Amino acid sequence: MAVTATDPIKIIFAIILPPLGVFLEVGLKGHFWLNILLTLFGFVPGIIHALYVILKH
Repeated sequence: MAVTATDPIKIIFAIILPPLGVFLEVGLKGHFWLNILLTLFGFVPGIIHALYVILKH
């Protein structure tokens, strides 16, 4: 897992608006839609999933 220069920006977006952080990482794929659903159920699950996606890819 290589850390890129844009990862800190994506992490900040993941904390402020989780779906945006996921969108910047993977685009309009399944993880994005799952993150929107998790964020609607609760803000903290959305943040956790967004951080997972950003740090995993």
